[in-house]
Amino acid sequence: MAREPSVLDGGKSDENGTESSDSGGNYGLLDRRSYLRLAGVTTAAATVTGSAAAAADDYEEIAARGQVIRIGQGETYENKLFDLTTGDSVVLLVEGSNSVIRNIGFKGLHRGDGFMISITAPAGDVLIENVYLGDGSTKEGESFVHGPGAVFYHRTASCDVTFRHMNVQGWPNNGFYCSNTASGGSVRFENCYGKNNGVSTYRVAGGNDAIVNSVAYNDDTDYGPGWGGYTEDSGRPVWVWPGGTVTIEDSNFAAGSYGRAMVLRGSGSARMTGGAIRGGVQGSGLQRSSVSSSPDLSRPEGVPTSPEEAAAGGSTGSTPGSSPDESDDGTDETEDDRELPNVLLVEGDEADVTRYEFAVSGTVEKSNVDGASIDAEDEIDDGFVHGSVANWKDAFRFDGDLEELTVDGPGTVSLNGEQVDPADYGSDLPHVLEVQGQGVPTSFEITVDGEIELAGDADPDDEATTISGSTVQSAVTDETQTFRFAGALTDITFTEGEATVLLDGDEIDPSEYGDHELLPHALVIDGTDADGPSTYSFRVSGAAVRSNYRNASIDDEDVVEDRAVRGAVGNWLDAYWFDGDIEDFRFLGDAAVDVQYNARGQ
Repeated sequence: MAREPSVLDGGKSDENGTESSDSGGNYGLLDRRSYLRLAGVTTAAATVTGSAAAAADDYEEIAARGQVIRIGQGETYENKLFDLTTGDSVVLLVEGSNSVIRNIGFKGLHRGDGFMISITAPAGDVLIENVYLGDGSTKEGESFVHGPGAVFYHRTASCDVTFRHMNVQGWPNNGFYCSNTASGGSVRFENCYGKNNGVSTYRVAGGNDAIVNSVAYNDDTDYGPGWGGYTEDSGRPVWVWPGGTVTIEDSNFAAGSYGRAMVLRGSGSARMTGGAIRGGVQGSGLQRSSVSSSPDLSRPEGVPTSPEEAAAGGSTGSTPGSSPDESDDGTDETEDDRELPNVLLVEGDEADVTRYEFAVSGTVEKSNVDGASIDAEDEIDDGFVHGSVANWKDAFRFDGDLEELTVDGPGTVSLNGEQVDPADYGSDLPHVLEVQGQGVPTSFEITVDGEIELAGDADPDDEATTISGSTVQSAVTDETQTFRFAGALTDITFTEGEATVLLDGDEIDPSEYGDHELLPHALVIDGTDADGPSTYSFRVSGAAVRSNYRNASIDDEDVVEDRAVRGAVGNWLDAYWFDGDIEDFRFLGDAAVDVQYNARGQ
């Protein structure tokens, strides 16, 4: 479950023309986990090969929780509706060449700090089409000079981007901040629409940049919802920076009360053919041919008029400019619903992460019932399901009977609308782990991501067994020790000898469950008292493994690759055992970081 913050190298500018970036530089290494999860899916997404019409429910609805969603080389990201009414942000980060973003709607007034789409691809072509960013943003609480913006072409980028059928309105820090093309790459705008964007709507520079059949203007009373008439930031429809002669064809611009429809900074130049300008032009670098003073400011054909229309591929079944039918709540019964009549809903609590698992006698599938999200990391295996929630919901449809249910955390579970007690469904600790001695002294450590206890009436003291949270330390020679636990088995480490290990009756290979060596040092990232989520990455000279040290959570989404680690915390702890030295550490947020050397001996 990916958890990501909306912190980027968000560009900023001042009226003197200084361009800079808040270059924490961390987002190449940092990848957030599910507490701020990527996607809440409302329906199964259909594949759309263009911005042509799709059914109105063929898109994923995603609650904005600070995610950074990365689009890599050759990838297509499409048919998504982002709900910004959560008060959080989301960033689409275009990192790879020959990539596509299409059919994306951003719903609600944005209240974050950064840009919604940021482009860093170093080469190749990028297509961004049929995107609705028309609900605007607020200046309140911004960390940039002019507040948040819609689209940012990063100074490290050098790709050729085509923007087509874009609706961008009410963004204080530029609609399209693309003047970094002066140092390489290009942008091309086709049939795009911008209104009341602060600083500028189309900010361009490169000699290969083009604005074709597009519109930008300011009206006389408003410079965007939520941020009002900040005249020092009021937007130029077009702002051309030095870098080459920009091509403008059949496009229409109006200045409104700002006074200037186009500003050509320094040696910035443009060649405009057709279309119209109403308002002044600052600078001497504009060449005009057949340009009138009576612009047509209507939306170009194909520009989406609502976030739902954009996400659905351009057709919601409503007339242009109208909202989708509010009576359609997406709850119509489908054939799949009739075949899987039972609904299990797991509702999380922001106080802590809740881990759950359950088993049914029939078929089970993920569902978006009651606004639940759908995550690839919630696993289904032959009627058995395990996953986790924090401040969101997971839901599943199934047939047959609910046979087992285990819940670890403050979340609650409802079955067909009625809250249930997990104790009524199978064992609280459904899994059995057996460690069978082979006649030689063997010491071991076992870690699970739920509860674990010695099976039967055995006394841990009599068995020389230590149970601390989700970790067991014990030893066998020729006997067998049996444990019951909930959750997943995450680590088996032998410090001496070897033994046969059975999980739910089947022999397993302990080498597939964590490291064999007990690493001496501990690194803890504690987000329990932080104001918000934090991201981190680090590299050690030796080995590193996830740990439940100090009751930390263990999540597969925290990535450990060779000697490098990256992850994130919300209101919980992450911990790692490691040896050697910390060679590199990068951190973003307010969580506390504690490094304890030789922690096992303390």
